[in-house]
Amino acid sequence: MATFGKSTFNAAKYATSRPTYPRQLYDFVFKFHEREKGARWDTAVDVGCGTGQATVELTPFRRIVGVEPSTRMIEQARESVKSRLAGLDLSSQIEFVQASAEDLSSIPDESVDLIVAAQACHWFDWDKFWPEAARVLRKDGTFAAWGYSEFRLSRFPSATPIINDYAQGSDPENSLGTYWERPGRTILDEHLVAVPDPRELLPGKFSQFERVYFTGSHYPDLPNARPVILRKRLTWEALLGYFRTWSPLHTFHEKFPQDRERADGDIAVRFWRKLKEETARAEGKEVVPKDEDLIDIEWPLALILARKA
Repeated sequence: MATFGKSTFNAAKYATSRPTYPRQLYDFVFKFHEREKGARWDTAVDVGCGTGQATVELTPFRRIVGVEPSTRMIEQARESVKSRLAGLDLSSQIEFVQASAEDLSSIPDESVDLIVAAQACHWFDWDKFWPEAARVLRKDGTFAAWGYSEFRLSRFPSATPIINDYAQGSDPENSLGTYWERPGRTILDEHLVAVPDPRELLPGKFSQFERVYFTGSHYPDLPNARPVILRKRLTWEALLGYFRTWSPLHTFHEKFPQDRERADGDIAVRFWRKLKEETARAEGKEVVPKDEDLIDIEWPLALILARKA
């Protein structure tokens, strides 16, 4: 998470290159929320809101607050809201507060109907966050957090070992595995199972807690896995752009700046080419895909849901 606060981090590129969450995910969360008759639709809070991707999807609520510790991210979030919702004046509906998820002191007690955390909760200190969530949520209010793990090439399962070697490998000069910030990345890759049940930490404060896995067949050991819903069709060129948003790549290049000057491309380009070569091999083709050719990507996603008692 510290990477996002560095002066060299490009929040704009990050915002445009990441996968976008499908309407199906928000509908699933909203249906869980409305399942309780006492649920209200007044105030929603997006903690760890980043560039505001999820924040702007919470418009069924009258008031929306994005909470984010990174100055660069929150600046980009304000710009993203303006550009994404051009022509709509939501300044009275959406506001941003610079703070950590564990410090919601700007939010009054029992004033929030929904808290979400999109690709952020793996950084939370749950011993501090759950009490804050319990404090600000109204009775029957909802907490929903989701995170996606390693991407997959939808039509090419044979590429998965290549992806794993690059993203999780232990060779510090030829893979990024040792440059992820831990334990956050581990929590994501293990589908948020490390997130504690708030009913055990705070008896009587929460009435429900559920884990939902939109992971398809990628992780057969997960219970009651649902089909993958986080998908994107990209050009190969755009896929390389996505690779460049990875925080461990940023850290890798700080340690090995000379890697950027290699004649055969930097580590991200070399990985990208390996994937191209593997898809060509899998299809029995002698020519690798062109940069403008399309490739289907998917991300296994885990969702946790809790309801305030």
